Amino acid sequence: MRRYRWAGLIVLAIAAIGIMLPVSGAQEQPATDRLRGVISEILGKSGNRANEPQRVVPPSRPALQYSYAPLVKLAAPAVVNVYAERMVRTRSPFAGDPFFERFFGQGPPGRSQRQSSLGSGVIVDASGIVVTNNHVIDGADEIRIALADGREYPSRVLLKDKRVDLAVLKIDNSEPFTAIDYSDSDRLEVGDVLLAIGNPFGVGQTVTSGIVSALARNGVGISDFGFFIQTDAAINPGNSGGALIDMNGRLVGINTAIFSRSGGSNGIGFAIPANMVRAVVDAARSGEDEFLRPFIGASFVPVTADMAEALGMERAFGAIVTDVVREGPAHKGGLRVGDLVISLDGWTVQHPDALGYRLATSGVGKVIELEVISRSTVRRLKVRLGEPRDPQRPGELRITGENPFAGSVVVDIDPRIAEQLRLPLNIRGVVVKEVERGSPANRYGLRPRDILVEINGETMRQASDVAAAIAQDPAFWQFEITRNGRRLRQVVR
Repeated sequence: MRRYRWAGLIVLAIAAIGIMLPVSGAQEQPATDRLRGVISEILGKSGNRANEPQRVVPPSRPALQYSYAPLVKLAAPAVVNVYAERMVRTRSPFAGDPFFERFFGQGPPGRSQRQSSLGSGVIVDASGIVVTNNHVIDGADEIRIALADGREYPSRVLLKDKRVDLAVLKIDNSEPFTAIDYSDSDRLEVGDVLLAIGNPFGVGQTVTSGIVSALARNGVGISDFGFFIQTDAAINPGNSGGALIDMNGRLVGINTAIFSRSGGSNGIGFAIPANMVRAVVDAARSGEDEFLRPFIGASFVPVTADMAEALGMERAFGAIVTDVVREGPAHKGGLRVGDLVISLDGWTVQHPDALGYRLATSGVGKVIELEVISRSTVRRLKVRLGEPRDPQRPGELRITGENPFAGSVVVDIDPRIAEQLRLPLNIRGVVVKEVERGSPANRYGLRPRDILVEINGETMRQASDVAAAIAQDPAFWQFEITRNGRRLRQVVR
């Protein structure tokens, strides 16, 4: 019976990973040997740790009385308050009431009122470049930066990215500012001591201490980004966008969110790693208004517990290839459907989100080395990451005017757009890429990643079809969208 059970597990493993022919010239080794090594790295030390200084425990009681004050003095001047103000139009309480509208018409318009929010930010360049969370400034009409010494300055947005939940601001002043240096966040280990600096609840700049509780956290429901540093340093509302620093006073992450039932800190906070922050800031410096990830031309899913058991793995890790764009970077590099990706440039890939993080921080045009398991052998593949935009495809369409789609950005779907928006790589048509808060498109329920199928009975195959349908200016609108596989219809009169 044991022999038959083992044979069944081998069959399941082959079904999970796929039967692929080896690529000529690829380096191979038995998969079982490499799996043992990768599992050892995950359960113990991680890859790429050579020549790294060893951490030490304080040797004596006097050593335990060391102060963090020098680190705070070094980093605190670079941590700022971010004040975001927006005008919000409140809807009339009689709007949509058939009795009121019958006798009094549409009634008075809603009133506009100013809403403000408070968050934190970090100066990462002496020229006045500030990083904060996108949700801190999202929809803001005016953004002001307050330094630790009380000075305030207006600022403007250079770049914002909802998927990563980061925004890059520029202080409107030419004087030099105190900035903080980046640390290599990939060198962090669980147990390292950290300090969090921000402005919780608006009480003023506050410093808390803790350790790295976990790394590469994903599936926490904060944003599409899935590679967070988890820490038990107290993070509260208002800390969003603040600094997480190491014992050298360098930035290791941007505090982003907490798990909490009460609204206060429960010792589970999450920060975006500094290496991702650096990549987003570099994109802003180069003049980009959004953070574009390199194109690899493949989609991935996580390894399930059943797959891990079939492979003889002590725990599930890695990313299984489910689709590859023909003649895309992954296809040219030899990646095939069914391959299991276990590392990128020597860094273990715990899950598809970790692979996405490694790709995003690698950069366009970079040649990466993927370590994959295929047909019970390990292969090492070289893949040159491609441009995120196809120069042969038309540009985006930003919709304005008086129509239900005003305030949205739609774009033709190609493999690059599908990969960016996490859509099936073989899908085609027109997709909603952005929706402005408070816009008609937002009020009528459009969301990013919605696929426009029809407008007033006309099939939408490309963005120019949407422009043509809007130009007809009909008396009423009827449109259909596809959202997460479901087809939805909306009628606007």
